[in-house]
Amino acid sequence: MPQSKTSSSPSETGGSATAFDDVPLNRFHLRITALTFCANYSDGYELGIISIALPLIAAQLGFGTVWEGLLGASALIGIFLGSIVVGWAADKIGRQRLYTVDFLLIAGASAAEFFVTSPTQLFILRLLIGIGIGADYALGPTLVAEFVPRKYRGGLLASLTVLWTVGYVAAFFLGNYVVSLGGESWRWLLASSCIPAIAVVLLRIGVPESPRWLLSQGRVEQARAVVGRLRGDVEAFEDLVRNHVAQRRVRYRELFGKKYWRNTAFGTIFYNAQVVPYFAIYTFLPLVLLKMGVGEEDTTSDGLLNLFLLAGSLGGLWLVAKMSRRGLTIWSFVVLIASMAPMAIWPDAPTALLFPLFLVFTFTMSAAVNLDQVYPPELFPTDLRSSGVGLLNGLSRVGSAIGTFLLPLALDSIGFSPTMLILTLVLVLGLGASLLWAPETKNSTMD
Repeated sequence: MPQSKTSSSPSETGGSATAFDDVPLNRFHLRITALTFCANYSDGYELGIISIALPLIAAQLGFGTVWEGLLGASALIGIFLGSIVVGWAADKIGRQRLYTVDFLLIAGASAAEFFVTSPTQLFILRLLIGIGIGADYALGPTLVAEFVPRKYRGGLLASLTVLWTVGYVAAFFLGNYVVSLGGESWRWLLASSCIPAIAVVLLRIGVPESPRWLLSQGRVEQARAVVGRLRGDVEAFEDLVRNHVAQRRVRYRELFGKKYWRNTAFGTIFYNAQVVPYFAIYTFLPLVLLKMGVGEEDTTSDGLLNLFLLAGSLGGLWLVAKMSRRGLTIWSFVVLIASMAPMAIWPDAPTALLFPLFLVFTFTMSAAVNLDQVYPPELFPTDLRSSGVGLLNGLSRVGSAIGTFLLPLALDSIGFSPTMLILTLVLVLGLGASLLWAPETKNSTMD
């Protein structure tokens, strides 16, 4: 594929080279996006159900705070492994084969959760589920970015995060109902995630390979056949082929080289600065609310926060469409810092003040994380895209896993105020990296 013209983002070339990026939206574009929804829904659902089920599981299987932290972080650790390893592999052997296999792993491990008898078994199964979800995080956004026209790319990629929130909110309402039944109802709750996973496996059969990846490998006839099979704009694709310039095979280490290190550094810090507070807080939301002065019996507050999560996610779609990538990133960090800092500085403030600020934080965070699916695929060229997306997703889950594991321990040992201060400083780090390095990639072409 053509080399990038800048060190900050894939090239925004003109003329016929952009024709393939400007074809009309068709049914296949919507299908590939819809099939990618499932990983995000599953991730939100998996995180949601474990946070609700953990107290009941801990009581029945007999384990304490350390195991709670490990089980809360287990899927995140798996996402790290799956994203990095499969992201690298997809740039080497292609996206299509791995795109179906990953959900077989999720379906099998989810069903097996019904039979666990120890926290060790549950940890292993949730690690495997995380590996499958992480693989799809590397593959799904990459395929969407490489298939869909640039005019619709931001909106369709952002919609993936909306499904994460839908999964999380669905887990909250369904999970609270199921665990209220008592007994071993948590087994049914955990195993329920195998149902959508099986559906995904069946629906993904027959999904073709990315024409852009095939072209990057010099397999022009196969790429042309895929475009023809999908009834795509063959003339636009021929323009892309004519502008194709054979280039040396890139190496994984180039993500850290002179040309792409800023994009890699920005993507890593920006992504972690968002998801570390997000996963830590919302995995242990009841505990955080209790420290804020909202009683355990106050389910209305939980429900309101989940509605703000959903509203923020939908509002984020509009913001992604209307604002620049760089502008939305910077201003969302500003609002997040402003709404969280008072919780760290004045932890004894009236709940009537802290809780509305937490609602603002919740809405803004939910809107901002739409960028987590939009920005990474736009930061790297085709022959490094899956590796780059997988790396950023994987490293973000390292931070998320550490934050999730440490949050209950930190609240117990150093208290609510210092814990919130640490999370606020994470957001400040994200703001600094965005001001220094965030490129503008909106409407850029996929090279």
